Amino acid sequence: MAHPVPARVEGERDTLPIAALLALAMTGFTAILTETLPAGLLPRMSEGLGVSEALAGQTVTAYAAGSLVAAIPLTAWTQGSRRKPTLLAAIIGFLIFNTITAISGNYWLTLVVRFLAGVAAGLAWGILAGYARRMVIGPLKGKALAIAMVGTPIALSLGVPAGAFLGATVGWRAAFFAMSGTTVLLIGWVLWAVPDFAGQSAHRRLSIGTVFRTPGIRPILATIFAWMTAHNILYTYVAPFAVLSGLQGRVDLLLLTFGVAALVGIWVTGLLVDRMLRRLVLISLVTFVGVALAFILFGTVAAVVIGGIVVWGLSFGGAATQLQTASADAAGDGVDLANAMITTVWNSAIAAGGIVGGILLDTSGAGSFSWVVLGLSVTALGIAFSARRNGFKPGPRLHA
Repeated sequence: MAHPVPARVEGERDTLPIAALLALAMTGFTAILTETLPAGLLPRMSEGLGVSEALAGQTVTAYAAGSLVAAIPLTAWTQGSRRKPTLLAAIIGFLIFNTITAISGNYWLTLVVRFLAGVAAGLAWGILAGYARRMVIGPLKGKALAIAMVGTPIALSLGVPAGAFLGATVGWRAAFFAMSGTTVLLIGWVLWAVPDFAGQSAHRRLSIGTVFRTPGIRPILATIFAWMTAHNILYTYVAPFAVLSGLQGRVDLLLLTFGVAALVGIWVTGLLVDRMLRRLVLISLVTFVGVALAFILFGTVAAVVIGGIVVWGLSFGGAATQLQTASADAAGDGVDLANAMITTVWNSAIAAGGIVGGILLDTSGAGSFSWVVLGLSVTALGIAFSARRNGFKPGPRLHA
């Protein structure tokens, strides 16, 4: 049966604007790397700021807190603003706050600017998904989003180790200065390649409550929280988990392996997301359940752990694209607010994973991680499977 072809909205293209989408991907890369960079620099940052490593680690917490606090209200406030100036405001925020971090010798000033950098990230994440989708016609929206999100796994897999290497060779301040330098290039890239779009007109703007109550949004958010909490328990504490199999000296290679596999996962998602979104989500979650079971049964066997990390990376790589695509389809005109909610829930899951993993490590040891990961991933799978009518619909999404 032939489907009617919807009228093209002004500014939509029938080919992928690769340069523009990669600029959005670089924005995501900058946001993720700005957040996680201190993790590889803690000893040097603690020495440079005159505080303990535990206090230096709170620079990551401050960033996450900024994103949590700002994502939803800033996205709501800027719904009517033109997209390109709003995006540039967030990117300029990264430039300013990373530069201040690089020169600051005061711990409390550093915490404040890290919080403000998180605010900039909250704004960026709130508009990236909707921005990417507005550039292309319906059949290409999933692929456009996949390209725009590719910066996330690259930052996690390659950016953090590179930043840590740079910090070790030329100092932690130079690592943040390097971030500022790449951000200047990104500003020029956005000015050159990224089209501008008007903000939403007043009659099309939706309230936060309306978007939250939209059918499908709540099960998607619940799936995100359970899935990403499970992921972050393992990812945050991969070093103590690796001790169980004798791989504690190869954590850097394990993370690189995970990241490369995640890149393959996001590539596969980009190819298939418009045809089989629901199946991709369910396959990814079933695979993660399988990995958790393998770690429970054979978590002391190095080969199983390495293979499990590869499979885990493959299943996780496309998660952001899958979940944001499902959310955008469900939210309609509320896509930016829905993405801001995803940012808030995602950061909450990062915090929850860190807290739960820390408690488990102190009370039961790293061997307990896989049991909790199994329970959370089964929960996420159950929620996603039951959200057939609205959240994760079957069939192709060619006219979303």
